[in-house]
Amino acid sequence: MHIICEGLDLCEAVLKVSKAISSRVANPILEGIKIVAEDNTLTLSATDTELAIEKKIKAEVKIEGETVVPGKFFGEFLKKLTNESIELVLNEKNQLTIRYTDSESVVACYSSLEYPGFTKIDSEEYFAIAKKDLKNLILKSNFAVALDDSRPILKGVLLEVDDKEIRAVALDGFRLALVKKPLTSSNISISVIVPSKSLNEISRILEDNDEIINIYIQKNYLMVDLGDTKIITKLLDGDFLNYRQIISNNYETVITINKEQFEDSLERASLLSRVGQNNLVKFEIKEKNLTITSNSEIGNIRENVNVVLKGKDLNIAFNARYFMEALRANANEFVKISFNNSANPCVVTPHEGEEFLYLILPVRMIN
Repeated sequence: MHIICEGLDLCEAVLKVSKAISSRVANPILEGIKIVAEDNTLTLSATDTELAIEKKIKAEVKIEGETVVPGKFFGEFLKKLTNESIELVLNEKNQLTIRYTDSESVVACYSSLEYPGFTKIDSEEYFAIAKKDLKNLILKSNFAVALDDSRPILKGVLLEVDDKEIRAVALDGFRLALVKKPLTSSNISISVIVPSKSLNEISRILEDNDEIINIYIQKNYLMVDLGDTKIITKLLDGDFLNYRQIISNNYETVITINKEQFEDSLERASLLSRVGQNNLVKFEIKEKNLTITSNSEIGNIRENVNVVLKGKDLNIAFNARYFMEALRANANEFVKISFNNSANPCVVTPHEGEEFLYLILPVRMIN
């Protein structure tokens, strides 16, 4: 193999695909990045067998070939060569010479024959969505997935797709996130569960713009097609919880509140609750006011926020972190919070529209 390419293009490609490299691998070759030179294109790919990322860049290919370079070293090395033209030469001993200006370095590579193949997705089943909508969908839902291994299926996000809309659902047993976004086109109606880790890496790669991209689904895989970049993830196998049965349609207490004021008050109140290591804050809803209180051995905090109340007064307690993460995930000026009683979950929704719904379980208050 013998190719010449721009250092900036190569560095950006390596950094992008290296997000699929796991830090915990039993097989050292999975710490590598496969590079294939053919047809004046250099294709880089990396995988941890669950997530795979492929990136193509332009290159002058003098001799075609392929190898697997040590990913971490290659990425760190190229960070200092973004303004250079890079020449890569692979010899018969599978050693890669990296030439730049008047210098060169040599690195031993892995055999490409031992590297896992990049799953090819040729399905015609797809849905199309704006990049910013997919990125927003992930950011507004992915934080609510379970982190422990007791119920592996909850470490993924349920995606429900029809001809007009995509819904993302995540839950961990204490809270639930439901987010909806419009589709520009779709020829499938399907439900799949995508690992949280994969969605996190997809959101990092996506740009926040209106460009339309296609998402393909084939058996146990999902592929995000960004043109020169493709991201493929395995899907989780199993049955997701029937989330609809835990969302009530009727509420006895409903408040409308300024999100920023509410979030700031929660932040201050949670300072004490964290000292007590219970993260507990209490809400007292009465007339036109929400009073937030927290206590610990070093003192107490009492915050008052104006609200518009419809329905009954209520005293209820929550883990402050669950509320704050839900509030941070959206930029609405006002949100609506609906309650039934101190033992049942509340839901946080937009003041107008149905873009998201966050369900949060209360904490039992000890009098």
